[in-house]
Amino acid sequence: MREISQLTITLKRQLKLQGRTYRDLADELELSEQSIKRMFATENFDADRLVAICNYLGFTLAEMAQEAVAREMHIHTLKESQEKELVADGKLLLVAVCALNHWTLDDIVATYRISEIECLKRLLRLDKLDLIALLPGNRIRLNVSRDFDWITDGPIKQYFNKIALSDFLNSAFSDADEAQTFSHGMLTEAAIAKMQTELRMLRKKFAEFHEESLKAPLSKRRGCGMLLAMREWEPAEFEKYRIKR
Repeated sequence: MREISQLTITLKRQLKLQGRTYRDLADELELSEQSIKRMFATENFDADRLVAICNYLGFTLAEMAQEAVAREMHIHTLKESQEKELVADGKLLLVAVCALNHWTLDDIVATYRISEIECLKRLLRLDKLDLIALLPGNRIRLNVSRDFDWITDGPIKQYFNKIALSDFLNSAFSDADEAQTFSHGMLTEAAIAKMQTELRMLRKKFAEFHEESLKAPLSKRRGCGMLLAMREWEPAEFEKYRIKR
């Protein structure tokens, strides 16, 4: 695939992820919607337009190019059918999470109450789902990016919100290696876009630390969760006093 095609696909994906349309982009660039559609269809971008589109989405051109290359190498978004199958079988989800954390089959069966046959069966299902490639010697090669995106309101996110979120937050977060913070402020659209970029960078940094930690034996690594969330929000107790306009 040509580099410009990779980049075009990534731009379209970011527009969709951020809930933005060609009309929104046309208004930002002061062009007609038809011109934007033609630009994407023909993949004919001049340098200034390309930079402007990337900036509108909260990226530099270099960052967007890196996103395009990474997407070509790994799956960054699962299909709904894949997510449904994962959450429908607790042991399949367990093995999938372990695989994403670069555990071996031996690591999994030595840590959890799952037999080697059961584990191998789940790994074969993950291979059939194209999430991994099961290689000779039961070695596991990931086809999924470590920081893949959940489908908005999809099966995994619903599972997390219904089952895992309350369990994750059921802590005083008082230990030295724990943290819980909350901030509130009033931001402009430009500031929100910059903050979104910072959150993406933090998520990438978490993935980098994960990769760095793989050098250590499994016994020296601990499962850690990091919750990142930001949205336009006002406490319900405040909102009920707001004058409706």
